[in-house]
This record gives sequence, structure tokens and C-alpha cells, in this order.
Amino acid sequence: MRVTSNIRILAGAPLAAAALIALGAGTAGAAIPVNKPMTGKATYYNDAGYGACGTQINASTQMLVAVSHAWWTAANPNNDPVCKGISVKVTYQGKTITVPVRDKCPSCDRTHIDLSQPAFARLAPLGQGVIDGLTWQFVKTGFAGETVLISEPVAGSTLG
Repeated sequence: MRVTSNIRILAGAPLAAAALIALGAGTAGAAIPVNKPMTGKATYYNDAGYGACGTQINASTQMLVAVSHAWWTAANPNNDPVCKGISVKVTYQGKTITVPVRDKCPSCDRTHIDLSQPAFARLAPLGQGVIDGLTWQFVKTGFAGETVLISEPVAGSTLG
């Protein structure tokens, strides 16, 4: 009897561990809601070095964005789906930019993005520090996020 009980305990341990991992994975991140507009805020940063996607970045000179840790799902951030051809399209006061996701923002909530310094400057003066009430969304990009699109409405245009 004793041997049988020990075998049941040992056989059940991997199942329990798998259940704990599955439950933990559900809270670690969420699927990327591509093309779903969100309202939130943006700040900016100017770090240089390796971003969370595993590539060299310089947020003081490059157009890029760091998104909330809540959107990351892979154990190794370099392999995260958010690093694979995902950009963020941001609109504020008639200006729109699209910048590639290259980094993670550990202090941002789900609707807060951290733009690189030049990206933020395209939308508002750096002295403003925080942009509240902007609209942003994840978008898929054809060239691994390297294309940066900037558009502003033409005077008299009805397009928005």
C-alpha cells in the first residue's frame, strides 16, 4: 500500500505543476489585440542599449515604443509575439505616428505606452512630459515594424 501511495503522489506532482504553470501563464500576459483602438496616455524615455526584444535601441534618437509588461506573454521576451512585426499606431490632436515595438515598459499599465523621445516630440512638446487622452492601437507591419508612418490632416480635408 505504501508504495502505491507514493507512486500516486509522484504521478500527480507533474499534473499539479502543469496546472500551476497554466494558471500563472494566464495572468502573465494577454493576446495582442491588433487593430483594437485604446485610449490612454504616453510618456517618453531616452534609454540606450538592448531593448526587451533583444535588439540595440537608442530611445533618444530612434522612433520606437515600449509597451506595458502586461502585453508580453513569452518567458523569453526576445521571442515574444509583440516583437514580431508589431507596431503601435498613435493618434493625438490630429497627428498620427506608427512606431515599432522594441521595448517593454515595466511601470506602464495596459493603456500606457512609453514612446521614444523623438516619437513623443512628433506628437507634443517634450516639456509636456505626459500626453493624456491619446488613442493608440497595435498594428501588424509588413517589414518587421521598421517602417515609420507619419500623417497629419491636410487643411480642408474631411479625412480623419
